[in-house]
Amino acid sequence: MQNLNDMIFFAEVVDRGGFTAASRSLSVPKSRLSRRISDLESRLGVRLLQRTTRKLSLTEAGEIYYRHCVALREEAEAADEAIAHAQSEPRGTVRITCPVTLAQTILGPILPRFVAMHPQVRIELQVTNRVVDLVHEGVDVALRVRPNLEDSGSLVVKNLGATYSVLLASPKLLDRLGKPGLIEELHRLPTLAMSALDGRTSWCLVGPDGEKFELHHRPVCTADDMLVLKSAALEGIGMALLPDFMCSDEISQGLLLPVLEGWSPPALKVLAVFPTRRGMMPAVRSFLDFLAENVTGEKIMLQEK
Repeated sequence: MQNLNDMIFFAEVVDRGGFTAASRSLSVPKSRLSRRISDLESRLGVRLLQRTTRKLSLTEAGEIYYRHCVALREEAEAADEAIAHAQSEPRGTVRITCPVTLAQTILGPILPRFVAMHPQVRIELQVTNRVVDLVHEGVDVALRVRPNLEDSGSLVVKNLGATYSVLLASPKLLDRLGKPGLIEELHRLPTLAMSALDGRTSWCLVGPDGEKFELHHRPVCTADDMLVLKSAALEGIGMALLPDFMCSDEISQGLLLPVLEGWSPPALKVLAVFPTRRGMMPAVRSFLDFLAENVTGEKIMLQEK
């Protein structure tokens, strides 16, 4: 049966540049270490190291085998860390960044529960629509909203759920200007939006049969806060794309109405982004587990700037 320790011994010999240094690092006699590597080469049927009186060098087969040995060693270390973290109580500071509307409607209401569960943990929440550089700014977890799972390089991305927006307007606006019956008639209504470039912006809407329509428009009012847009929509200033979770009461009371049934933007994904799983503090790991339990599957509604 293969002895996995031999793979770790081999990786250590390569990393330390020889048997003497590896012997000291591993607290294993040099003679035993040399014999184990020789037995490993015999079992594999290939030479892994080129030995000279001055140095060791890897053969082509040794380079391939070394990469697998390093991966095995890292997984073994990660397994030890996971057990150690599981046995330690979460403590310390968790630094989080989150878009404004998500903080107001989803994260804010559940954070007190997490703090009550973990009294040794402090939360530092940065509420901003700005994309934060986690590594450079020392942030543990960023919540983001994207159309798809983003490629974040060395960062880890966890999908927490979907978010949906609805095109809404007040009854007074629809009574005054008429409710559109066709998608092309949306141009008749004034609009509210989070931002506009040179005074113009566009919404991508998907119909009940999957057809797409790009509404190019000039908003009568822009604001980078959904609560402000909702207030403006309630006053009849214009129609707006709003999170239906944020407007569920207004919709049920008839204060805001869907402008065109069956048409809405594509669903977005709510993502938790963090630097790495290895070496993660128990407090951060507990927070991510808490998000997965309390956010996944819920109706998360947000449209980020």
